[in-house]
Amino acid sequence: MTGWNHEAGSAGTHDGPSVDLRKRGDGMQDEKILTEVGTNEWQVVVFMLGTQPFAINVDKTREILRWTGVRPVPKAHPAMRGITTIRGEVIPLIDLRAYLGIEPGVEEEQSKLIVAEFNRMKLGFVVDAVDRIYRINSEELDASLTGTFLGDNALYVIKREGRNILLLDYERIVQVVNPAVAEQFKMDEGHARKITASLGDPNQYKILVAEDSPLIRRLIQDALAEGGFHNLELVGHGKAAWDRLNDEEDTFHLLITDIEMPKMDGLALTRKVKESSLLKHIPTIVFSSIVAEDIKRKAQSVGADAQISKPEISLLVETVTRLLKAQG
Repeated sequence: MTGWNHEAGSAGTHDGPSVDLRKRGDGMQDEKILTEVGTNEWQVVVFMLGTQPFAINVDKTREILRWTGVRPVPKAHPAMRGITTIRGEVIPLIDLRAYLGIEPGVEEEQSKLIVAEFNRMKLGFVVDAVDRIYRINSEELDASLTGTFLGDNALYVIKREGRNILLLDYERIVQVVNPAVAEQFKMDEGHARKITASLGDPNQYKILVAEDSPLIRRLIQDALAEGGFHNLELVGHGKAAWDRLNDEEDTFHLLITDIEMPKMDGLALTRKVKESSLLKHIPTIVFSSIVAEDIKRKAQSVGADAQISKPEISLLVETVTRLLKAQG
């Protein structure tokens, strides 16, 4: 990508300029501004591993650097390259090529580093090259091979300019490389039951969950079960959730939705629910790995009743209980 100003630091450190995707970068921010809230559009950074293009949501990325060098971590996962320091902040580096078993297409010193932040964690993904930014619609995400030929690590295919670009399940990758991350998502059952005691039987309420990642769906299901909520229906994308909400033969008392999903994303889903005279009374919780302030503002602008980041899952039962009680 021409015009990007990168500067490598000494081994294991970086203090030079970079592309900050929150602020600017070769017209990228201009395009980001044009992506309206709740229109089912978002943006991805396309990068290369060998000859295969992959993508990550722009909202999960913070900056792109040249190879910074690395300090190894003993007894780590093979894809855990080690740690580096960026402007005084220590972050772990995950080599996506090693994780996916792809032969590097460049020498190590030519590798690029995508600094990402989600689930209140900042880390670096080591890749061969960064290609471009695409503005996409959630309807473009091809899920026909999800869970079968794409395996556990790739969620969708984006078809652009004759290329099949894979969108990875980054939450799952991080948890496989560092299983200790999963511990932050656990909650105490006794505490959860105390919170929901005022509701009577939590199963009198039917909750719809829209989440594309099987890993996160299980996470939500387990967390709600700790509070006694078992009357759940889980769907993999916003369009399926919208169809279920409009099914006159069923009634839902609360909606929990992710943001990044195929067919219809969570912000578009929330906007449609809140604009519907028949559905706007349903409390809606946006539950996302992306904690950025602009995402919070977007969720508020489409009418979300609450927002919870995935590391704050201990607040999920409390928030669900509060919103259901407010409904009467």
